[in-house]
Amino acid sequence: MASAGTDVTAVLQHPTSQDLLSNSIARLAYVAPDGTPRVVPIGFLWNGSHVVMCTSTNAPKVRSLSADPHAALTIDTIEFPPKILLMRGTVELETVDGIPAEYLAMNSDQMMVPEQRRAWEVEVRSLYEQMVRIVMTPTWAKLIDFEGTLPTAVEELVQERDERERAHASTETDD
Repeated sequence: MASAGTDVTAVLQHPTSQDLLSNSIARLAYVAPDGTPRVVPIGFLWNGSHVVMCTSTNAPKVRSLSADPHAALTIDTIEFPPKILLMRGTVELETVDGIPAEYLAMNSDQMMVPEQRRAWEVEVRSLYEQMVRIVMTPTWAKLIDFEGTLPTAVEELVQERDERERAHASTETDD
């Protein structure tokens, strides 16, 4: 389900999207049981068609997403111009024994020196008997890079400005 001509696959295959999808941190939004929104930073792994996140079995997001599987994800940069990938979709939760391979992969060797990685993995394996894999299927996606794509509201303002300028130019030529 894409919105207003948005082809989710095309958006996610765009080189800028692919670069953002190789990041390690996103912001996951979901609705808590009390009906209020939540946004949390979370590690993720893009497998080419789904976003895979992992968390502890007792995390509040697990209860919330079990009750309402709708979620949104933002992956962005802070340099100018910012690059922002927005996704909406549904999630499936799976409790797995031990540590999911995706969790180990998303916490790559590039983030830590080998000694840190070994110590981190020992700690993780001792802490989690089980984890929950959160697999998001994107049903809507938008890339905003402020070069080729803008936020929808800004696109509307640009169109209105251009229409005003055309109207102003045509009245000047009529005089």
